[in-house]
Amino acid sequence: MQPTTHYCYHCCTHHPAENMRQIETAHGGKKWRCIASIEAAHRNAKERDAFGHRETELNRAEAEARHKKEFTP
Repeated sequence: MQPTTHYCYHCCTHHPAENMRQIETAHGGKKWRCIASIEAAHRNAKERDAFGHRETELNRAEAEARHKKEFTP
């Protein structure tokens, strides 16, 4: 049985459900967000930027690997 995951709108990736929290949006809706991104939001600007850059690089590397896997003969 595969563990339950939720999509983090902040990181743009799926995380295990136990690492996620539902956040109320400004418009009254709810979205899933990972604990790491919530905690990163409470840090100073330099640390938040570093977290964002790391997540971007991870997402880029994963997308590139998927692309190579799909289009490599």
